[in-house]
Amino acid sequence: MQLIARFLTQPAAGAFLSFLGIILFYVLFGGVDLGNLAGAASWVNLAANLGIVAIPVGLLMISGELDISIGAMIPAGSMTTAILSGYYDLPIIVGMLGALSFGALVGLVNGLLTVRTSVPSLIITLGTLVAMQGIVLAGSVLVTGAASVPLAAPDWAKFLFGQLIGGSHQVVILWWLGFALLMGFVVHRTPLGNWLFALGGDKESARNAGIPVRGMTIGLFILSATSASFVGMCQAILFNSAQVSGGMSYIFNTVVSVVVGGVLLTGGFGSVLGIVLGTLTFAIVSQGIYFTDIDRNWSNLIIGATLLLAVLMNESFRKFALNYSPRKKARN
Repeated sequence: MQLIARFLTQPAAGAFLSFLGIILFYVLFGGVDLGNLAGAASWVNLAANLGIVAIPVGLLMISGELDISIGAMIPAGSMTTAILSGYYDLPIIVGMLGALSFGALVGLVNGLLTVRTSVPSLIITLGTLVAMQGIVLAGSVLVTGAASVPLAAPDWAKFLFGQLIGGSHQVVILWWLGFALLMGFVVHRTPLGNWLFALGGDKESARNAGIPVRGMTIGLFILSATSASFVGMCQAILFNSAQVSGGMSYIFNTVVSVVVGGVLLTGGFGSVLGIVLGTLTFAIVSQGIYFTDIDRNWSNLIIGATLLLAVLMNESFRKFALNYSPRKKARN
């Protein structure tokens, strides 16, 4: 009983139960074959691309901030890579570094505006989102005369960022897993993680305790925008082209994945493992329905119900964690 209680105090508890519940729902009511679902690449590829963006956005939400400019930074990363290395025929490394640098610059702007003004980060990144959409579209048409740019990446770049493992699974899956392990170690095994949760609890108290609140906040925004640019860069290399459209769905999908993963919108509570499980849950909900007998039109209802249930569970588990006090064994 005590083991179950300890499990329920973990931020990832709700995400794990949501993940398990969706699979059971599809098996019991959708007639899904677990073997076919586990071997399918569609939902894993979706989870990997979404997960690389969801982790830094989730960390920002734990700190009490939000970044929705990722919806524009994914096509921005793709177009920057394609224009530099496709249209201008510069080495692919130049296009890649250009995409990542552009993401870091936008993240820096978001971070500076957040810490130096009283405007909520939601509004700031909303402005950045709209501005970047205009810059990407107008810049592409002005420079190339088109809204789509072809790209022929060399073999080594394809191997590292754009190959299909087994002909179906994108190599970005490995980047996602490595990124999740790295961030999990940083957040849950280093002082930076304690600082992160302190930011989400009370920024003023964190500042008084000597935590570099401004530096942490700016760094998180840079990580978020750069991660989105990285995903866009990988997509351009994989598909041999870039387009100015796309990326907007990542805003909704990312927030849903993070919330299902146990991160509170008010900040101060969450985990990297929970975000990973939340991303997997969203990917299975949205793609797994194609392996069932359920009408595809019900997918949004399932996503919405999963989100509401996850929010309710996460809030209940958070209150349980705050009030939980394990009994000490009596000494003889």
